Order: sequence, then structure tokens, then C-alpha cells
Amino acid sequence: MKLSRVLHMGIPELACRGRQEASKWLERIGVIGRAASPPKGAATLLAEFRHGGLARFFEGATNAETQHLIAEHVPAYRDETVAVADEVCQRRFDLLGYRGLTFGDPVDWHLDPIAARRAPRVHWSRLDPLNPASVGDSKVVWELNRHQWLVRLGVAYRLTGDERYARTFADDVRAWMRANPPGIGINWASSLEVALRLMSWCWALVLFRASSALSPELFVDMLGAIQAHASHVERHLSYYFAPNTHLTGEALGLFYAGVVFPELHPARRWRALGARILITQLERQVLPDGVYFEQSTCYQRYTVETYLHFMILAARNGVVIPPTVGQRVQELVDVLLALRRPDGSMPSIGDADGGWLLPLATRPPDDFRGVFSTAAALFGRSDYTWAARGLAPETLWLLGTDGLRAFEALRPAPPVGAASRLFADGGLVVMRSGWDARAHQLVFDVGPLGCPINAGHGHADLLSIQCSVFGQPCLVDAGTYGYTAEPRWRDFFRGSAAHSTVMVDGYGQAHPAGPFKWDTRPRARLHRWLSTEALDFADAAHDAYRRLGDPVVHRRRVLFVKRRFWVVVDDLEGRAEHAIELRFQFGPMPVTVDPDLWARARVAAACGLLIRAWAPVPLKAEVHEGDVAPIQGWISPDYGQRRPAPVVTYSTVTRLPLRIVSLLLPAEDVFAAPPAVAPLLADLDVLAGRPFDDVRAGGGLADDPSHDAR
Repeated sequence: MKLSRVLHMGIPELACRGRQEASKWLERIGVIGRAASPPKGAATLLAEFRHGGLARFFEGATNAETQHLIAEHVPAYRDETVAVADEVCQRRFDLLGYRGLTFGDPVDWHLDPIAARRAPRVHWSRLDPLNPASVGDSKVVWELNRHQWLVRLGVAYRLTGDERYARTFADDVRAWMRANPPGIGINWASSLEVALRLMSWCWALVLFRASSALSPELFVDMLGAIQAHASHVERHLSYYFAPNTHLTGEALGLFYAGVVFPELHPARRWRALGARILITQLERQVLPDGVYFEQSTCYQRYTVETYLHFMILAARNGVVIPPTVGQRVQELVDVLLALRRPDGSMPSIGDADGGWLLPLATRPPDDFRGVFSTAAALFGRSDYTWAARGLAPETLWLLGTDGLRAFEALRPAPPVGAASRLFADGGLVVMRSGWDARAHQLVFDVGPLGCPINAGHGHADLLSIQCSVFGQPCLVDAGTYGYTAEPRWRDFFRGSAAHSTVMVDGYGQAHPAGPFKWDTRPRARLHRWLSTEALDFADAAHDAYRRLGDPVVHRRRVLFVKRRFWVVVDDLEGRAEHAIELRFQFGPMPVTVDPDLWARARVAAACGLLIRAWAPVPLKAEVHEGDVAPIQGWISPDYGQRRPAPVVTYSTVTRLPLRIVSLLLPAEDVFAAPPAVAPLLADLDVLAGRPFDDVRAGGGLADDPSHDAR
């Protein structure tokens, strides 16, 4: 660790890190970290678990009626789950964005098959999980070793009674324990991954409890390994390494172990510690407006999942938690509800790794219906029921018959109140024409680059926009693709060139300094927000390009004339000559640019989005798709996957200041003649507005709703 970093640490951090370094040393010499001996005989422990311990776990997982509820309410789920389980039995795994991965037979638990790299089998503290040359992509290895696919095997067993799934579970867990003794190898290098595996094992033990494959000896071995897992997490909590979803996920793992296995000696301490961390971190990691502080919809969803599990388990075990926990979790869900696109998908903001806390169903990364469904049943919210679009199997496994009754008692209804929202603390503006399935929506990012701690999962997307028209995503965030395996692609997908914003002199808004760091932390500021029944207006600026020799300030104003069009006004303030590039990143759809600079994007049938930019200097308009030198025109729908997608650029080289006015016009027929537009000049050099003759669009435009923002 760099001396400068140590000198800036406080006494609590120094003490915590010192204890953890001492623990690593004691583990390496074998003093601590070994699996514990069982407190009772193997047969007694298993019998007690089968007959008395199930009341402590999720009602849906323990209730024999759940499989019948699944068959009645989500019948397609059975075939989907059996298909996943059959693939696992044939040693093929769908992990993250990869399909049919093979790790050998028997499984090599330390292998990244994509990079053909095997992590060394040494003490975890001797490994660098971010070094792809030695371990491959640790994210891929860890995803296998979360053992969440064991849960899907268990679900398939519960739905079919097929002992093949139970035998595969037993064989794989035995093999894993032999290949991964406590502390040895990459699968102990992240406390979060250890906690997630612990939770998977808890679920697997409950789901396979009736099978003869779960022998007393296997149960006792797993119980000892669970104690080793929880003890490892307790020693190496991410208080300072990653006080985000890592820390809350680790705390949930401790809470799981503490309530599910009270016979283990440290169980009471784990339960209390896990609950304390989860309660305190909810206030630290969630901003006052409900936005998760890492500026990521993926990690916001992770956080909701974590606290739903915590609240349900706490209620089952009589653990009293403050009522503010439920209130804050609903605020988290409310943000997701506001951001949710009209087609039901979730826009990607910041990093998204494709993982889930516990994937009881197969869902693409932008499908949050399971979260909405469970939140609806838990909190009695009709708007969450509306967003869920039906009962999700996750709700039945977590809440059982009570969850079913609660969900069915709700009448789905869209949210009450204005469809357009400002989340001032999180820096998100949502402009929406309504809650119907063919609504128009624009998300304007006026927040910081990531969270205040290290911005590790933030993107250089200041003042970027995402847009849906006629209910369909059109302008999108390009996604994440990967973390460590391919640095050039990592830097592109989190860089400014992958987002619908402005670049100056070919530079992004911040320069990467490793896979989870930035060399600078530019800031954005919202100057004004106005929302009425007729229009929305937001005015913001950022300081990212003040670092240039001739400092440049980018100010962006967005006006939404409800259900008709958006106007985006970009002002670049400076004194010297600069290369300016206005970028619009589309999803995978046909996009063309006419000679007169109209961009036409078709989202469905003939409808889509028309875009046109104007400036007092000539603009060059281009479409790029799937370019590699430089990289541009790509999206990543899931971790490890990328595909070409068009990006439209309007560019010029000119002396600043410069104003560019862009019209974003939803069109029922993108192939029809565009509206005629004429310039409005405040003086010879400054573009003030663009009136146009399309009656459907309202007749005329100015760049400010009160006509005073020239």
C-alpha cells in the first residue's frame, strides 16, 4: 500500500487493516481458518435441521405447497428451471453473459475457460484478483464458485423429485471442499464471494433436505465449511476495502449463517454483527432521495435484493429492525420505478456486472420484475405490482403462500403523482410523458462520477441522456462488457465515447487509472429544474474539461414539450479553437443520416426518433457502428458480451464559445419528410432557437421554457 494512502488513514482504519493483515498471516501459518468440528453427532444435527430448523428459513423454500403454487401461477418456470438443471448436470453453465461454459469434468474450480487461465492454488492473500495474466477474469471464476446454480438444481429437485439433481449437488460440493480448503485459492480472495457461496449453500441444504444424497456426513462437512466461510467473512469484512455492496452482501451472509445455524458457537455474534452493519450501511450508502450512492442501477438492484432478504429473514426469526429500514428500501425501489422504461426494462447507469444476489429465475440484466414482485408483496404496494407485470417465482420461494395472498390482494396501478421526477441527491432527471406502454421517456444524468469513496463503478457519463420513444429504448447507455480481462474495452464502455454527451478535443471527461479508478473526479451541477403538465426543463453543467489548456465548461439544457419532442441545448464556453463532438449512442437498430444531417432511428415498424443538430458553424454528421480504431459504436447487453450498435456524431472544429441546438423528435413515420426548421439568432454568432413547422410538435421552440436562457 502506498505510503501516501497510509498517511491519510484514520486510527480506526489503521486498526482494522492491521487486524486483517494479522489474520492473513495467522491463516497462512495455519493457526486460524480451519473448518470447525461439529457441535453434535452428524445424524442428530441433520435430523434437527430437517425437522426443526426450517422455521428459521424463507417460508417459500420450506413449504411443501410451493411447488404446487409454482405449477398453478407460473407454470412455464418449471420447464425453464429443469432445462438449467439439466445443463448443469452435463457440466455446462450459463454464467453472466456467457452460455454453455465448460470448466472440465470434473469441474476445475480455479479455471477461467474464456482466458484459459488457472489461478494458482496458494493462500488467497498471495493472489491479485485484478491481474488477468495470472488468474484470468476473476469475475468469471467467482460466478461459478458462487454456487448459485446449486440453488437452481435444488429448485429443479423440489419441482420434479429427480434424484439426479441431488446427486450432482452432493458430488460437486464434496469436490469443491476438497479442491478449496479454507483460505486456499482464488475462491477465498473476496469476502463478498465467500458470503454469496455461503447463502447458496444454505438454500441448497434446505431444498435438498429430503434427499438421501444429503447424508449426515455431507451435512456435517458442509456445516463445518459454512462456519469456516462465516468466520472468514467476519475477519475480512470490507469496512475500508469496498464499503458498498461488498460490505452489505458480506453482512447478509453473516446474518444468514447466524439465523439458519444457531447451533454454531459464533452464530449469535454473526447475527448481531450482520444486522448492525446492514442497518447502519443503509443510511450511509443510500442518498436522501433514494438513489444508491454508486450511481448504478445494477448495484441499486443488488442493494434492494440484499435488504429484501434481510427483512424477510429477520421477520421469520423474530429479529426486530427499525421501521426506517422498510421505508428506505421502498425509497430505493421508488427510484427504480421512476427509471423503469415504458417497455418494463431498466436503463443501465454505471457498471452492471450481470450478477444477482440469488438468481432463482433466469432473467436478463435489465429485467427487475422479480424485485418489484417481491417488494409489492412485502410492502403492499400496487404500483410495484403494476411494475412486476405479474407474480414472479422469486416471490413464491421467498414469501410462500403469504406472499401469494399479499400479491393477489393488490390491484395493479401505475404510480400516483407526476411521471417526471428529479432525484437531486443522486443527480438523475426523469422526463416522462406518462406511465402508458407507448410513453416517451428521457433520463438526464446530472450527477457525479460514481460514489464519493472511489467512483469504481461510475462511468464518465456527465450530462448524458438516454431516451425511449413509443415505449421502446432508443438512446441507451452502452453497458459495461467487462472489468479486468480487456482493459481497452473496459475503458471504452465506461468512457464518455460510449455515452450520449459531448466530448472536447477527443478527450473523455475523466481518464481511467485502473479498472476501478479514475485520475480525476469531475463534478456536475444542476442549476435549474422545472416540471409542469406541459413541459419539463433541466439546466446543468460540468467542469470535466476545465483541465484543458484552454478551460472549457459544458452546459446542457434539456426541454421536453410533453409527448411531442425534446430540445437539447449544448453550450461550450471557452476562448480557443477546439474539436467538439456531440454523440448519440443508439441501441441495436437501423440508423441513417441524411445529407441534410437528419438522423433517423427506427425502433419498431415505421416509428422511431428523428434527431437534427444545428450550430452557427458547419457540422459534420456521421454514423459509426462496430468500429475498432478507435473503438466506437458498440453496446454490451450483458457481462462479457458486446455487439455493434450505431452511434451518431455531430462534430466541428471551431473557436469557442459554441452553441449546438438539437431536436429529438419522436415520429410515427421516421421515413416521412422531416419538418422544416429555420434559425433564430440572438446575434450573428449565437443560436437562440429553432422554430419549425410541424403542427404536431407544437409549432415553435425556444431553448428555455421561459424564453430567457439565451
